[in-house]
Amino acid sequence: MSPLSHTILKVLVGSQAHGLAAPDSDRDYRSVCVLPTEEMFKLGFKPPGTQWTKGAADETSWEVGPFLTVAVQGHPLILETFLAPVEEATEWGHRLRSLFPDVWSANHAFESFVNYAHNQRQKFLEKKDGRPGKYGAAYLRVLGNLCSLLEKGTFSVHIADAEWSTHLRSIKDGHYRTGEVIDEGEALQEQARGLLKQATQHTNLPAINRYLIDLRRAYLTPV
Repeated sequence: MSPLSHTILKVLVGSQAHGLAAPDSDRDYRSVCVLPTEEMFKLGFKPPGTQWTKGAADETSWEVGPFLTVAVQGHPLILETFLAPVEEATEWGHRLRSLFPDVWSANHAFESFVNYAHNQRQKFLEKKDGRPGKYGAAYLRVLGNLCSLLEKGTFSVHIADAEWSTHLRSIKDGHYRTGEVIDEGEALQEQARGLLKQATQHTNLPAINRYLIDLRRAYLTPV
């Protein structure tokens, strides 16, 4: 991200946030930044892409505009950022988090969560990185979160206290039968499909644009 950018939100994600971390698990973060508005008026400006920084802890960063563009598409990792434990947040960061009910729609969330879950399932079946249990647990967790989102309008990032946490931890540790994991995932997807039929959630674009306009005005550097 540009050295001119300002971080407005940083959250803890991954196994540490889910409550499924092993003693040697890394700490992963996601952050949202803002560029000075005047930078966007200069010739050749291009919205910054996602930036990934690896070090003592991994951190993935977005500029707020691209972040919200992906948010309204219902991507599970982006929606999780609105709900994950806060490490740092400015007033603008807290206001961003409060937009969660406005950014997601039932149809987009269903499509995005299912696509992401299928990606995790493929990695599980391919035994990617020699850690298939990690991807098997993620496959079920994402579909479980989707069911919660469609039924309750939100989902819990921290699942260590949930009834299924022991089951997911066992899968992550390699104690599973492949067919049973796939069957569970397909059952959760069908449950989500049934919930989708009754869901009425739609994206509130006026609320999102109002936030962005206020934010850009606040970050307009005086001449």
